[in-house]
Amino acid sequence: MIDLQYSDEAARAKETGLPIVALESTIITHGMPHPQNVEVARLVEDDIRKAGAVPATIAVLDGRLHIGLNPDQLDRLGQAKGVAKLSRADLAACLATGGTGATTVAATMIAAHHAGIEVFATGGIGGVHKGAEHSFDISADLHELAQTPVTVVAAGAKAILDVPKTLEVLETLGVPVISVGQDSFPAFWSATSPFAAPLRMDSADQIARAHRMRVALGLPGGQLIANPVPQADEIAAETLAPVIAAAQAKADVQGISGKAVTPFLLQEIFEATEGRSLTANIALVRNNARLAAGIAQSLSSLCA
Repeated sequence: MIDLQYSDEAARAKETGLPIVALESTIITHGMPHPQNVEVARLVEDDIRKAGAVPATIAVLDGRLHIGLNPDQLDRLGQAKGVAKLSRADLAACLATGGTGATTVAATMIAAHHAGIEVFATGGIGGVHKGAEHSFDISADLHELAQTPVTVVAAGAKAILDVPKTLEVLETLGVPVISVGQDSFPAFWSATSPFAAPLRMDSADQIARAHRMRVALGLPGGQLIANPVPQADEIAAETLAPVIAAAQAKADVQGISGKAVTPFLLQEIFEATEGRSLTANIALVRNNARLAAGIAQSLSSLCA
């Protein structure tokens, strides 16, 4: 058994049966500078509390897997240097060697499942990178969604990805992709895209019932809930398209690959949009956290 370290708040929630929402930690360590990273993390946690659930930010500190971070631990992680970015391939190694790491979507799903948490809110999932037919760069997030029974609330796949190929892989893997309140698959910073959502649901209760039904049917894996960024905060897809193309071209010229691709592209887009991409990112993460809290509440009211 893994020795899970619960925050004080998460431990009380487990004892009393309160709904819990998992949160990743790479947005803290690899998403923005200190102290903004900690400030945003606290905003997202407060959004979950106000929506009736308990937040549990997941990370590895000194070789111990934390389910929820106490305030001092969140501060420490926000200021830490050289923090590993953990996915399925390196989570165990970090724990075994006493390292410190921030969890991606895949690693957060694994940890949440071990802790009995059924819902996880993030910004956007990883997926098939552009040019993957040559690089084979496909995120482990997709296979994690196919095997780990956690409902993941995101604003779709990151817009820097090859969205059609990402949707195709998700379909092949049997992952339900459910758009919230619209028929279009959201495109991260943009509320809509040219791509139709495979499924649509309009309430947290419907999503929770679908989660329970998958368990009843014995189906492995989770659900991807594609929750569009609020329209007041979005950046139009046609505005972003040339920016993303330029950032990708620069990454290709510089030979950026593997885990370095996403942070490089996000930084390039941040600079090209004069910070608008980060503003939209914060808004969509908070929006996803609120929906995830509603799903967690609905799940807790249904029979397991």
